[in-house]
Amino acid sequence: MKISKLYIENFKCFNGAFTIDFTDGVNILVGNNEAGKSTILEAIHLALTGILNGHYLRNELSQYLFNNDVINKYLSGIKAGVNPDLPHILIEVFFKGDDFAKFTGDGNSERSKATGVSFKIEFDNEAYKLAYEELLKKEFETIPIEFYKISWKSFSRDGITSRNIPIKSVLIDSSSHRYYNGSDIYISRILKNNLNEEQRADISQAFRKLKETFMMDDSIKAINEQVEKNSKISTSKKVEISVDLSSRDAWETTLMTYLDDVPFHQIGKGEQCIVKTNLSLSHKKSEEANLILLEEPENHLTHSKLNEFLKAITSNSNQKQVIISTHSSFVANKLGLENLILLNAIKVSGKREKFYFKDLEDTTYKYFKKLSGYDTLRLILCKKAILVEGDSDELVVQKAYMDKYDGKLPIENNIDVISVRSLAFKRFLEIAKELKQPTAVVTDNDGKFEEKVTNKYKDYENIDCITIFADENENLNTLEPQFVNANKDKLEILCKAIGIDCTKYDLPDKIVDFMESNKTKWTLSLFETSENVEYPEYIKKVVAWCDEE
Repeated sequence: MKISKLYIENFKCFNGAFTIDFTDGVNILVGNNEAGKSTILEAIHLALTGILNGHYLRNELSQYLFNNDVINKYLSGIKAGVNPDLPHILIEVFFKGDDFAKFTGDGNSERSKATGVSFKIEFDNEAYKLAYEELLKKEFETIPIEFYKISWKSFSRDGITSRNIPIKSVLIDSSSHRYYNGSDIYISRILKNNLNEEQRADISQAFRKLKETFMMDDSIKAINEQVEKNSKISTSKKVEISVDLSSRDAWETTLMTYLDDVPFHQIGKGEQCIVKTNLSLSHKKSEEANLILLEEPENHLTHSKLNEFLKAITSNSNQKQVIISTHSSFVANKLGLENLILLNAIKVSGKREKFYFKDLEDTTYKYFKKLSGYDTLRLILCKKAILVEGDSDELVVQKAYMDKYDGKLPIENNIDVISVRSLAFKRFLEIAKELKQPTAVVTDNDGKFEEKVTNKYKDYENIDCITIFADENENLNTLEPQFVNANKDKLEILCKAIGIDCTKYDLPDKIVDFMESNKTKWTLSLFETSENVEYPEYIKKVVAWCDEE
């Protein structure tokens, strides 16, 4: 069984409702920091296991699980005397098909027949109604999380536990490691899932026998005699040191996993990620651990190791559903651009946008499939993107930005200047439009402003996130004459800046000819110069655009 869809409401970075669909095989979540990639993985795992950050959530509820904007809106309402409804968190995981009748019903946000589970963190009105009414008479600065409960149900509205849920998930985060007494909790759970009930019972019994051996050791006997003798001062009960057997699965959090006689947590983090993933993918029981959630697998892996790792995923995930978050174009390319789900956080509204790469217009989709994918990910992994026609334009825009912002490169402020071919502009703009990604185009007019600029980009003139910058003077058709014209009153300084002899290039046309014949040379010299040059007006406008909200 696979999951088909996730619904999130008010959980962490998600303000209000958010829905995302998944394919049966590999799904790749790509987006900038805080776009919600990790939260999506956490939400799925939480709804299927009840576990967040390695711990069961029931006894560790926190206000920080709620979206900040939702909390602030609630608190503002309280202060204004409106008495708004208490915020809640809702996570719903929809299963593909309806093979499990006990999980099928209309107990979901869509109020339609479907199969899945609902995980809700909500105010416990039955237990705390009166207490909350008393609290409202006082001043408070956050939601009363102590009055909340977890409702974990199937879509048929029956209460459930993780043991009942037919889909078993494994969350593997190579960037973070959590341990119980030195044992990685993820590897422990993966190994446990590979065992059948009889094998688990055998380990439990063998572990319990350790108590007998431990207690019979002469040194432990002597220590316990001393402990008991000293404790009689404060209690009449027997006090002794022993092995923790308080739970039936005590071995899971106590036993250590070794690789070549080295404790698991002592091996390299990259190797840990590979081992945990391969164990999950090679699980023999298809009904368990059939959903693998991978958080940025590129962390701590060399290029060759990452290639080996991705090959294992593609060759062993035939019966598994895999959802991966990544910033790596290499990961995206290897696992297939058709599996990309692009995520973006809209700064003004705080809302999250999603777009499925396969839904791009067909010619655009085929175009990007032929590329390395690097520029594609750069476009969506920055705060703002500036698309330019070539390397010369890229260097000039970056130099103009540095001159205005005290030597800082645009990328230092999360603004990426990307060189693309003129014909590819509209390909990139299709992605920018769908994700509402702030994007600027810096282009020549080629002596035909209306045709090459106005008409070419007319489909984007009312798209708020896209802005086109070009020189309207058709006599200045490319960057070189535009740049010389901007410095017509200081040609000597311009010559020094681009590294030519002022006495030989004393006329504007001569300088233009040199620049057009030596594009790389003059732009590199300009990039390194300390001379105070002027920039074409449209270049100055795009630099100013970088600072706009």
